Amino acid sequence: MVALEGAVPVATFRWRDGERLVVFGRGTLAEAAEELLESGYVLLVSPSGGSHSTGLIESAGSVHDVGPGRVDELAAALRPAIDGSRLVALGGGRVIDVAKALAAADPPRTVAAIPTTLSGAEMTAIHRHAAGLPADAPRVRPAIVIADPALSASAPVELLALSAGNALGHAVEGPVTPLSNPVARLAGLAAARLLDDGFATRTPDDAARDSLALGSILAGYAIGSAGYGLHHVVSQTLARFAGVGHGPANTIMLPHTLQALSRRAPDWSAQLTATLDRDPEELAVRLRDFGGVIRLRDAGASEDELEVCAQRASERPELEMTPPRASIDELRELYRAAY
Repeated sequence: MVALEGAVPVATFRWRDGERLVVFGRGTLAEAAEELLESGYVLLVSPSGGSHSTGLIESAGSVHDVGPGRVDELAAALRPAIDGSRLVALGGGRVIDVAKALAAADPPRTVAAIPTTLSGAEMTAIHRHAAGLPADAPRVRPAIVIADPALSASAPVELLALSAGNALGHAVEGPVTPLSNPVARLAGLAAARLLDDGFATRTPDDAARDSLALGSILAGYAIGSAGYGLHHVVSQTLARFAGVGHGPANTIMLPHTLQALSRRAPDWSAQLTATLDRDPEELAVRLRDFGGVIRLRDAGASEDELEVCAQRASERPELEMTPPRASIDELRELYRAAY
């Protein structure tokens, strides 16, 4: 059994991982962007990200806002306007996923991701394709990741907790799949510990936010390496068919899906418990409570929408990734428990 002793240290680093370079550290954004991003790139940014993008805008060849909506539809709408081989995505998971979808739609393009949340999207090739693209088209993971905790972990506490709940879902689910491997498991354990350290109190300071930012990176690595199943299927389906935000959906569902994952992978659950020195469900509940959205009804979901979600989720092939495949009855019970 693997256990991690003491707090995991957080320090600035550069990590060359195949074709990908990950730059991590507080205060690294300006220097890394100047060094790694050649001027004239296409900048994708959320409407709320403008305060962080001044220097990036000055070096961009074009700038495009990515508003709310579905990644496949947003990417398809932006596709005719995008002209360039380097896409820089400054934002949360939706912005980064749109950049990945645009790169996949018209190769060869590369993506540089600068996360402003703990989504982990910058670490994976997991994304929806632009509408109209074949489902089997190759997907893209960012070639450059610039993760500055002053940006990626800068959200107000409630939003940060919801984002951390999403990251914890990455950490705990990836190592359950048939693609699990020792590196993904170690990354998941370290990520869970860092996320626990980061929200030891309701008011994380800079050091705690650094822990959250690194935890998100490692959790993203874990799920990017090993894939996802039950937890992400039920959470993504809520976002798509019940209008529940991505962070709230993941964070509300996680205390319940952790039980389902534990039944499927008791050894992995025991490793998480040993690493955290408590039941991982306790951490999931803490993040959910700090986020302030406790039940699906609080997030605006209706019972009729939950039945639609159970039906839709039951059709997802990714359920095979957390065997045995969840039945529609199990999916209904998970949604009911969280309602």
